[in-house]
Amino acid sequence: MEISKKDIRALTKEQLRQFFVEQGDKAFRGNQVYEWLWQKSAYDFEAMTNISKETRKMLEDNFVINHIRVDQMQRSSDGTIKNAVRLHDGLIVESVLIPTETRTTACVSSQVGCSLDCRFCATSRLKRMRNLNPDEIYDQVVAIDNESRLYFDRPLSNIVFMGMGEPLMNYNNVLKAIDKITSSEGLGMSPKRIVVSTSGVPKMIRKMADEEVKFGLAVSLHSAIDEVRTSIMPFNAKFPLKDLREALEYWYSKTKNRITYEYVVWKGINDTQEAVDALVKFCKFAPSKVNIIEYNPIDDGEFQQASNNAVTMYQKTLERNGITVTVRRSRGKDIDAACGQLANKS
Repeated sequence: MEISKKDIRALTKEQLRQFFVEQGDKAFRGNQVYEWLWQKSAYDFEAMTNISKETRKMLEDNFVINHIRVDQMQRSSDGTIKNAVRLHDGLIVESVLIPTETRTTACVSSQVGCSLDCRFCATSRLKRMRNLNPDEIYDQVVAIDNESRLYFDRPLSNIVFMGMGEPLMNYNNVLKAIDKITSSEGLGMSPKRIVVSTSGVPKMIRKMADEEVKFGLAVSLHSAIDEVRTSIMPFNAKFPLKDLREALEYWYSKTKNRITYEYVVWKGINDTQEAVDALVKFCKFAPSKVNIIEYNPIDDGEFQQASNNAVTMYQKTLERNGITVTVRRSRGKDIDAACGQLANKS
């Protein structure tokens, strides 16, 4: 019976150094391999050209590199690229490259499926199969960086954890991935260019604040009235707005980082003056900004984009109350790559 080999990227640098010492080799060999794995994103031991053939063979005998494969790449008429990413066990997640004139943003997934039950999101209709490992998150970023250089002649500039899954339900792996992405021994990106988007898990928001993370936080809010929010995001019954608000107040007191609220306005659900007033009140306890996002339908027509008048009412009321607001037009709708549409149709 073949013993399954360990994924070498699950080892820390120290563990790699130790492994080589145990093999009767020098510890610095571990540094070389670590650099190949993370800085140079090598998917194959054969690519490690400054290491002897015997050593490469020994690594091959002991380990695997469970890298992702971009199974299918779709390009939108607006330049957006969607990747269907195949994981080592055959499961698939999706990630998206969103280009603008000045930057390229990677929208990455953190789970296969999703732990939560937002009724307006295609991903939430998929069963949560498993959490992604740190290297699987990292690989999505590397793939999008390569595409950005190839198609737009510039490196990736920003990362948002807004793909499939609830990042805070895969907390440890997401933080390990960000650690590698921002490390000088990894991709060396600034944490200020990374935003983790959550539907609102109070306990984990507090944990992030305690760990004094340097990346940004976005909250998918969509309503500041408990009954309405629970009707569209049923898990809100377990994590009500009062708890979320207290966690966000704590986050701001620790990090001094402004909070971003992601907000979709739907016809007949949250397109009233009462809904806007509740949002204004919710935004007042800490510096924040609101991104009003265009809704992207997911087949059954239960949720519909509100009128332009309703969106304008939100915009004017928020601005009148000194709250920064941006209305975002969705990108990649024609390839089901827009917000809330990632559902592995491929």
